[in-house]
Amino acid sequence: MDNEETEPVGGALSPAESFDERILGASEHLLRYVEVIAAVVLVLLFAIGVFDLGLQIFESALSGSITDPLVVVGFIDTALLLFIIVEVYQTVVAYTQESETRRIVRLVIYTGVIAMVRKAIIFRTGEYADEGAALMAAGSYTLIILGLAALLIVERRTRQLDTAGS
Repeated sequence: MDNEETEPVGGALSPAESFDERILGASEHLLRYVEVIAAVVLVLLFAIGVFDLGLQIFESALSGSITDPLVVVGFIDTALLLFIIVEVYQTVVAYTQESETRRIVRLVIYTGVIAMVRKAIIFRTGEYADEGAALMAAGSYTLIILGLAALLIVERRTRQLDTAGS
């Protein structure tokens, strides 16, 4: 036997872990830590938001303005914003736990739906320069909500088909 027969085809094997692989591994660990930090920040934001909402309701009850529809819409706006924070938190957690892609997509769609419903609830035509601008914004919101609704329908139907086929 000569030396050519003992060498692997294609030449010598590279080391088990190259420099690039070590850097990528370190960056993945760093990314995981940043994801966890983002999740903790979102939890803190949610807690502060819940406290603030409670404080707003309490102050409005004391002042008597709690019966004002605009004040109530403000409460709803704040509550929906808190739901958005929860959905973003769940998305970050799903990424961190490396959940299935479908679950992550579903969470992103839910976040979009909540955000657009929030926009629709607080929509005021008086905030726009003219009626045309308000109509354009309302039409855009409608298209986005319909698109998100279609995505939810498609996602649910494909999930049902997948579970029925299993």
